[in-house]
Amino acid sequence: MLADKTGKPLLIIQLGAFLALLSFAVLYWSTGFWSISFCLALFTLFWTAILPQLEVHTLTSLRHSNKIYARVRLWGSLGFIVLAVLAGETMSALGYQSFTTLGVVILVLLFLSTLQLKPVKLVEHDSTSCGPISSKLLDMRFICFFTAGLLLQLSFAPYYGFFALYLRDLHYSGLTIGLIISLGVVAEIVAFIYMGKLFKYFSLKTLLVFSIGITALRWFLIPAVSDSILWLSLIQLGHAASFAIYHSASMSFISQHFTKAQQSRGQGIYLGGVYGVGGAIGAYITGFLWLDGVGANNSFMVAGASALLGTFIMILSKNRQVAT
Repeated sequence: MLADKTGKPLLIIQLGAFLALLSFAVLYWSTGFWSISFCLALFTLFWTAILPQLEVHTLTSLRHSNKIYARVRLWGSLGFIVLAVLAGETMSALGYQSFTTLGVVILVLLFLSTLQLKPVKLVEHDSTSCGPISSKLLDMRFICFFTAGLLLQLSFAPYYGFFALYLRDLHYSGLTIGLIISLGVVAEIVAFIYMGKLFKYFSLKTLLVFSIGITALRWFLIPAVSDSILWLSLIQLGHAASFAIYHSASMSFISQHFTKAQQSRGQGIYLGGVYGVGGAIGAYITGFLWLDGVGANNSFMVAGASALLGTFIMILSKNRQVAT
């Protein structure tokens, strides 16, 4: 809201990055459960708050080009791979205590990078464009999109939280587990590269339905073929649809659905609701179902059902473009 009202999203990004850094750094002096939880909650408050502004800044800088956005976004996936490898090696050599230092270093670099960003020219902030966005939120097309996305993120909980443990319990080696998970990230990078062509030939609704539907299929198949490295690898290739195609299409949807002066609020509601609420509910439910691995298959089946329901809801959505 501050970013939209003031028309200075870059200042919000820089302030949020700095406060996230300070919040995380307090972990050096935190030892108890509640103090650590408070620090991480405070860090997440500021870090999550700047994500929508970064998306808006990127899309505005690129003049809302879906093709170029996907090419920029793939660097996040590459960074994830590099950091996962470096962090693993660092903590193996120096111990888990190095976790806080790794986080602080990354956040310092994040803050410094925000200082290098240049303001982008925004639309004039008149009273109409900056007014309430309730009508956009109550639009049936957005409700279907939001609900389907929430169900999709809810379904990711077993994968994000327990997939590595699941493979470990099936006696896969640590190297194999790492390679299987990395394959999914590689697949999403390839998808980001070719997103421009997909946007050219397919509608947003088609891409969203496809990505959520493929995700449902992935979760249903995992319990059935988990003893096969070949099948697990094929399933991981589906991450190109589950994340890269869905994320690119959803960013395009938000960009089209909300006016330029509503982008920060639209992104904030979407990311906070879909990823925040959906991820939290999914983690909570999966925590009950998992039962130290005994309920793993049931967890993935519930996840598949959640994504499948999201697919049907997205199918019901109106297939039309909304003027900005």
